[in-house]
Parts: sequence; C-alpha cells; structure tokens
Amino acid sequence: MQLKRIVFFILASAFALLWLIPLIWLIVTTFTEPSYYMSIIPKTPFSLQNIIYILSAAPFGRYYANTIMIVAGIFCVQCITVTLAAFALSVMNFRFEKLVFFLIFVQIIIPNDVLIMPNYSTISSLGLIDTKLAIMIPFYCSAFGILLLRQSFKTIPIALSDASKIDGCNLMQTIWKVYVPCAKPAYVSFGLVSISYHWNNYLWPVIVTNSVNNRPLTVGLAIFAKSKEAVMQWSNVCAATFIIIFPLLTAFLFFQKQFINSFVSSGIK
Repeated sequence: MQLKRIVFFILASAFALLWLIPLIWLIVTTFTEPSYYMSIIPKTPFSLQNIIYILSAAPFGRYYANTIMIVAGIFCVQCITVTLAAFALSVMNFRFEKLVFFLIFVQIIIPNDVLIMPNYSTISSLGLIDTKLAIMIPFYCSAFGILLLRQSFKTIPIALSDASKIDGCNLMQTIWKVYVPCAKPAYVSFGLVSISYHWNNYLWPVIVTNSVNNRPLTVGLAIFAKSKEAVMQWSNVCAATFIIIFPLLTAFLFFQKQFINSFVSSGIK
C-alpha cells in the first residue's frame, strides 16, 4: 500500500510539473531582458523592464479598469438572478417546473458562439454598440450558476426555512438570510468560474467594442500583440499576458479548496 502511494505521488507530481511548464516558461520569459525567443531557463538577469515597457506602450491601466467593471457588473447581477431562479427551482413548487429546469439545462449545452448574431442584433437595435453594457447584458443570467446553486439549496434542511418564517421573515429575508449564507461554498466556486470566464472572454467583446474606453484586457492584449509596440518580442507579449492572468492565478490559489469542495458537496462533476 505504501509503495502504491509513493508511485501515485510521483506520477501526480510529474503530471503537475508537465502542466506547469507553460506557466513557468511564461513567467521566466516575462522577468528576463527583452528578446526574440522564449526560454524556460533564464539566460539573462532578473528584470522588470518588460512590465514597465508594456505599461507605457499600451493603455493596460484602462483595460484593467474596463475589465474589472465588466466582470464585477456581470457577477453582481448574476448573483441576484441565479439565486432567485435556483431558489424557485429547488424549494418552490409550481406548474411546468420540470420543463423550466429542462430549458435552463439545455442552455448549458448551447455554445455562446451560436448566439452571437441574435445577441448582436439585439444590442445594435438598443443602440448599445461600443459600450460596457453591450458586453455585460447577454451574461446577466447563468444556467450553470442556477444548476450549481439549485443543487446546493436542495441540501439545506427545509426546517431552517420554516424556522425563519416562524421568526417573522418574509420570502426575500428567508432567501438572503438562510439560503445564501448556507450556500457560501457554491457562491465561491460560481464566482471563480464566472469571473475567470468573463475575465478571459475575447470573442464577444471584440465584436461589440471599438474604442479603448470600453475594451477589456483580452482585446487589448490581442491588439498589442499585433502592434508595432510589441516589436515581435516574446518577452513583451509574455509580460502582457502575465499581468492579465496574475489576478486569476492568485484567486485560484487562495480559494482552490472551497472551489473543489463546493462541487463535491453539490454532486456536480
């Protein structure tokens, strides 16, 4: 048994290292002197020159602010919509409940790319092209979030809801003071999934934005990588990529335990 654990540990460490190689490669290239090649082994001294250069060569500060506003705006609205929908599907009984749940579940199967044309037509008719709102509106509700929270809400004893009603809580107070706190791990994992997806989303923002004032980081990075400021140096491109992914890496390292536990407790694989 001990030998099996050792073998398993060695294999798991090898796969983990294999997965980390691209990230290590990117970080090493980012913090070395500018060059036209990428190297996993540093050949020049540690340097912040690439970071300093890209911050002055492109408006990444503006892109950061835009991305934070977009991601935060989408997540805040999603928290409201998915909470109410998940509560209705897990606690309340109503006609055509199974049909509604089936339609929401089907939405997970449909790729977002299929909806680009109808979404663009709707946004264009509303006169919202090249605005942050145009990026956010199609994602104000999440079928995945509803499914995740529904499973979490179903594990909460109905006795807690009944006790809150006896104490004088109305329906909304029961939701926000009983169900939401009990489903905190699910909210953490949904937050990580939602934030990482919209932080990295590229196709929809590049279609509906035309100006620096509304472009997120992903679009800004693509434009920078093809511009003359990047001067075809991988170190500059890697530095720009690093400052974009750094917040997501940090968030996952801090919340990875809650992220995994929430999926295990909700029964979603």
